[in-house]
Amino acid sequence: MIDVPVVVSARLRLRPHTPADLDAATAMWADVAVTRFTGGRAFTREETWARLLRYTGHWAWFGFGFWAVEERDGGAYVGQLGLADFARDTTPPMPGMPEVGWSFVAAAHGRGYASEGVRAAMAWADANVAAARTTCLIDPANIASIRVARRCGFGDAGSVIYKGSRSLRFERPRG
Repeated sequence: MIDVPVVVSARLRLRPHTPADLDAATAMWADVAVTRFTGGRAFTREETWARLLRYTGHWAWFGFGFWAVEERDGGAYVGQLGLADFARDTTPPMPGMPEVGWSFVAAAHGRGYASEGVRAAMAWADANVAAARTTCLIDPANIASIRVARRCGFGDAGSVIYKGSRSLRFERPRG
């Protein structure tokens, strides 16, 4: 069993994914309100399962990964966020540093959960991940995520082409 830390913020608990998260994660990734900036289509149960396995593998290989995010009050699954090495094929190539990402169920949008969760994850990363910088890729039309990145200390770092589309790249120094 991989030892994935639990990180707690005022309203959220970032915890390891488990097989029991599959139904909630599948519902989230099937919602076009969630996927419109991350692939543009609903994901299948099988694709969602592969995501959960990929997140677990990150913890085993790199000592960081994605957490399931739940509300502290009641334990409802509201999303996932964390750090990854997706080995993306971008033009220009991205520098080798952990990539931060977040996705939340539509009902959680606009509640400040992304900023709160990313701040908690970055505090954990600052103390536990050796990388001097982290990065994130965001669709230029995803204004809400651009705001989250900036609120959490990420600055503009240009853009890349990924899967034929332009993405904005942001970076954040450790600490």
